[in-house]
Amino acid sequence: MKYIFIVGGVMSGVGKGVAAASIGRILKSRGFEVTALKIDPYVNIDAGTMNPTEHGEVFVLNDGTECDQDMGNYERFLDCELSKDNYMTTGSVYLSVINQERNLEYGGKCVEVVPHIPLEVIERIDKAILKNKAQIAVIEIGGTVGEYQNILFLEAVRMLKLKNPDSVSLVLVSYLPILNNDSEMKTKPTQYAVRALNSAGLQPDIILARSAIALDKKRKSKIAFNCNIREEDVISAPDVKNIYEVPVNFEKDNLSENILGKLKLKPKSRDLKKWRQLANLVNSTKKSVKIGIVGKYFGSGGFILTDSYISIIEAVKHAAYYFKVKPEIIWLDAEDYEKNPKNLKELSNCDGVIIPGGFGSRAVEGKIAAIKYLREKKISFLGICYGMQLAVVEFARSVAGLKGAHTTEVESDIHHPIIDILAEQKKHLENKNYGATMRLGSYPAAIKNGTIAYSAYRSPLVSERHRHRYEVNPDYIERLEKSGLIFSGFSPDKRLMEIIELPKNKHPFFVASQFHPEFKSHPFKPHPLFREFVRTSLKK
Repeated sequence: MKYIFIVGGVMSGVGKGVAAASIGRILKSRGFEVTALKIDPYVNIDAGTMNPTEHGEVFVLNDGTECDQDMGNYERFLDCELSKDNYMTTGSVYLSVINQERNLEYGGKCVEVVPHIPLEVIERIDKAILKNKAQIAVIEIGGTVGEYQNILFLEAVRMLKLKNPDSVSLVLVSYLPILNNDSEMKTKPTQYAVRALNSAGLQPDIILARSAIALDKKRKSKIAFNCNIREEDVISAPDVKNIYEVPVNFEKDNLSENILGKLKLKPKSRDLKKWRQLANLVNSTKKSVKIGIVGKYFGSGGFILTDSYISIIEAVKHAAYYFKVKPEIIWLDAEDYEKNPKNLKELSNCDGVIIPGGFGSRAVEGKIAAIKYLREKKISFLGICYGMQLAVVEFARSVAGLKGAHTTEVESDIHHPIIDILAEQKKHLENKNYGATMRLGSYPAAIKNGTIAYSAYRSPLVSERHRHRYEVNPDYIERLEKSGLIFSGFSPDKRLMEIIELPKNKHPFFVASQFHPEFKSHPFKPHPLFREFVRTSLKK
């Protein structure tokens, strides 16, 4: 087994996830079987309860695991499907060790933080490698070196490297700030990050130097000298317009050759042709498509944080690149539409608009108002999860004549509970067993022939990933269909509604899904619903 650990220095958000995914991609392009893992330093058991504004999107795997958004990057770059074995948190590791101790699996030993927590981490990594039949594992350790939270994971790296020095490579992704346009690029923060690693008994083999611009030779030389590595082990990682350029940029510095040499692996032929073509397309295309996203999870003080919707953004990119155009993302605040309905007219500036998933009552009426505007003005609309549920609510109110229709997620006592918890789930809610009420992971959906959904999928049966609790109330399906709403996707037993749409003669593209199509979109395989959404948006 070969291990590549990715750690971050200086600050969070430095790009470890994209770096890990890109390293996995270039090694896969050299003919090796690669898998990727994420270690989150949170005490949460999984990412399902983490605040999306603070932590970013909750990505969902086929098996229902709620995990960090970087798992989405791994799947997109490696063109693979990962499982719960590829993700761990501090909480899940401690829980596993405690459960083993309670089950007497340690044979009466005194169970200690060291070595038992790091050993559990190593065991989990090895299990993921074996399950994925991989030769190389790329493991991203969350957080920043020097923090207390990830010290035990660094101890796992130290133990592995001590036992198998030629099988472990440590990559530090560090940031080099430029204070203003006239000052030089500063290497001192990176030097301190390396010192922090040294204090944990580790020395980086490679430093990926992140900065606004490419490193010059002087900076590379300075980092190499002060951080005790070779100059060729300092890899320039400047900002790029598009993350899909990163693997191509890494290979300009022969990163795969460097890593394989350290791991004592024989290099194989390169194959990044498709990625180079994609990078060239993104940089050369002039035509664009304006896609609005009406959300509520991107505000943080005076800043817009887009990580809450990262998979949607990437899915839009994949579909846009399919048509050789650039996406122009326009962020639209649902709360603003509640306070200032006159601002809804800005939706007309978009070629297409997405209403994404979410939870809770905040900004719901703003989203419903936006959906009504998009329906009446015949602007291409794609609703996802909560976006679909609210589209059904809007249609029920405005078209089906069901006054006061709503979701019981927002109002428990309503005359027309169009969206509701299924009967068998209500008992779990009463007992505060919230996890049992969620529909998580992949489920099959039957697609109705002659619909927009069928023309997109070209298949009568598909599998999609879910993350939701509420469903379209079966008691209202017939009433909604008679009013003109088409349920074009549903569970094989026809009990759960998966996709809604309006007829083409009523609207060019009004489609919404209960599942999250963005989770299964890849750079060279855009998701069918996103592809058709962008196709229609381009016609505007």
